[in-house]
Amino acid sequence: MPFYVRQGEIPHKRHITFKKENGELYREELFSTHGFSNIYSNKYHHNMPTKALEVSPFEVNHGQTWQDTLIQNYKLDAKLADREGNFYSARNKIFFNNDVAMYSAKVTEATEEFYRNAYADEVIFVHEGQGKLYSEYGVLDVKKWDYLVIPRGTTYQLKFDDYSQVRLFVIEAFSMVEVPKHFRNEYGQLLESAPYCERDIRVPSLQEAVVEKGAFPLVCKFGDKYQLTQLEWHPFDLVGWDGCVYPWAFNIQDYAPKVGQIHLPPSDHLVFTAHNFVICNFVPRPYDFHPQSIPAPYYHNNIDSDEVLYYVDGDFMSRTGIEAGYMTLHQKGVPHGPQPGRTEASVGKKETYEYAVMVDTFAPLQLTQHVQGCMSKDYNRSWLED
Repeated sequence: MPFYVRQGEIPHKRHITFKKENGELYREELFSTHGFSNIYSNKYHHNMPTKALEVSPFEVNHGQTWQDTLIQNYKLDAKLADREGNFYSARNKIFFNNDVAMYSAKVTEATEEFYRNAYADEVIFVHEGQGKLYSEYGVLDVKKWDYLVIPRGTTYQLKFDDYSQVRLFVIEAFSMVEVPKHFRNEYGQLLESAPYCERDIRVPSLQEAVVEKGAFPLVCKFGDKYQLTQLEWHPFDLVGWDGCVYPWAFNIQDYAPKVGQIHLPPSDHLVFTAHNFVICNFVPRPYDFHPQSIPAPYYHNNIDSDEVLYYVDGDFMSRTGIEAGYMTLHQKGVPHGPQPGRTEASVGKKETYEYAVMVDTFAPLQLTQHVQGCMSKDYNRSWLED
């Protein structure tokens, strides 16, 4: 995160005695990244966060790998993979490699279980629904079209107001999700030229500590393996915390897009970075203003990246037959671009209304069997003239 946050009660120095009114010590937990050499937070618990009654296996199946896939362009309706489940169990893995995994989910039910992804940061795009994110750090209001950035190791719950309309696109990152370095100055502040600023970022509000003893179920994810831990104490027992690692929210509608005289490349729509992949988004914007500009994207061949688009809302200028909740994968080594007639139709247009989330990876993606069940069989033929 680009800035420091302090909430609740904390001692005036780190790693010193910090006592309750009864003389007992609060328990300090350092929540650190890259060992002890990168950003971190310090959390002050009423009870030791290590107290567990039992650990047992836990089964969640997000989808099997589709073997021997063809290298080609894919379009799929992710809604066809929908199933019942809560905010973590309803996720269907669609694409993945060693750096990132992408899931779609229609969340149909609540759960009182706590959840922790131990090996991956999560970026949850809330396509439909609103509610609250509860974590050790406090409560964060969740709105439609929010990006929720949740650092690995965070214990949280995600609850929605109405489970009849909840849809998520989840990006799991096996490296730290960051605000791009070129958006920030040498002190970490977001630059005037950045497409969003600190005012657009929402952080949790610490609530009164929950000091309850019992058996509290915590589902932990370690890569593709799950375990169930029964905690002796409620995990949201912080009296205070400070630092730069915490869950936060940013809404896609607060993104200020760049515009140019001629068509700008997708990299100019960057939102977040991670190791070996980036997250971009497309939002409503004026079109290019050169008198002979072609607003639709040029044909291109991603020779060193796979491109995934998750379509959110609007009229997508470069292709037909796209609805909200659809996804496309354009793989490295295979050219793609506007479908017939879309280039010509874009000439002279002054603006576009479209929302989409894009993930560009720099290593090839694998596909799951969900793709096989959701894909358009004739997408590769959609560039042929009638």
